[in-house]
Amino acid sequence: MKEQTCVIVGGGHAGINALKAVRDTCKGRPIRFILLDKEPHHLRKVLLFKPAVAKTDISIPLKSMFPEGVEFVQGTVTSITGKEKTLLFLNKNGQEQALPYDMLILAVGSVIRQPEPEQGGIALTGVDAAEAIRDKWLANMRQAVHEKQPSERERLLTIAVAGAGISGIETAAELAFAMREEAKNLGIHPDEVKVYLINAQNRLFAEGSAKMGRKLESALTDGGVTILHSQKALHERDGKLTLASGRTIAVGLCVWSLGLQPNPALRSMGVPLTTHGQVVVDESYRVAGTPGVYSIGDCARIVDPTSGQADTMTCKEASGQAIRLGKIVLADLDGTPAPAHKSYMDFYCVGLGPERGMVWTRKWGLDIILTGKLGWKLRQFTWNIASMIK
Repeated sequence: MKEQTCVIVGGGHAGINALKAVRDTCKGRPIRFILLDKEPHHLRKVLLFKPAVAKTDISIPLKSMFPEGVEFVQGTVTSITGKEKTLLFLNKNGQEQALPYDMLILAVGSVIRQPEPEQGGIALTGVDAAEAIRDKWLANMRQAVHEKQPSERERLLTIAVAGAGISGIETAAELAFAMREEAKNLGIHPDEVKVYLINAQNRLFAEGSAKMGRKLESALTDGGVTILHSQKALHERDGKLTLASGRTIAVGLCVWSLGLQPNPALRSMGVPLTTHGQVVVDESYRVAGTPGVYSIGDCARIVDPTSGQADTMTCKEASGQAIRLGKIVLADLDGTPAPAHKSYMDFYCVGLGPERGMVWTRKWGLDIILTGKLGWKLRQFTWNIASMIK
């Protein structure tokens, strides 16, 4: 049996799980696996708030995740030629190289939306930004110790998180906990610390039930977070955050958490995209008009053919897609019918600071909400399983 080459582009959550699933499902077949990513490590992007509050490493070397049977190529894809089954990429030295494939899996994920430069603040877009956030609030708190002017002291001890999706909620909760702990170390009363969560919607957790939204709000409030609903942050300038309502808040730092968008690198690759920039795939994750090419994760527009429901950009969905992709690839190799996509059940986990979490799911038309340490353990489990940590 002739050896085939399977190239996986992207070492994020979807990419590493796709590689594992295809390897496991097609075990025993002569397949050469190549994982291509611009970085030599897997970044646990869902934990970006961690280095914003404490020194911590949220990356895992890809070679340690797949110590055997996988080749690693560091580079950035520039284009894909479907007819020749070849992709072009720039290696880490900036040189263009060609890489032929028999099967290609695009899992380049998403990027975090950034505000315009004139909007000020710091967007939580990567590790460098997270560390800049940590350096800023720590410096502000140390300055506040010696500040005699009450209004300036209050400003230095105030942070606003603009964007109240799950990432914004988790960031605000972690910052509130870390800042209140640091306040104790510095001789500042913890109640002087103010963390605002700016929410453009009229409640939290628009993805699910209002009951879960209320419980999240109560837990955040207990942890020192003040939530401003139906408010949109416009810009932060000279220590003043301006909202669309005209209200202003004196802040030492504004952290933007604006959600995700499909990786813009897709636009140069030559694959069909939706108007929102996601790869067009069929119900079995095959990219339209490009034989042997599949796509899953945040970068793909994946729709349940039965319900018409589109998957959202979450790790749980990428992990489920990856498992199904392994079966699809095997079926395509065997020339048998491939399984079709099915939507993941409604299931969301939210971290609310150290050892605090909340889980929501809907079953039989009922809301099921888990809180406290059980909610925290489930949140940890979802973070770990997404990065294949046992």
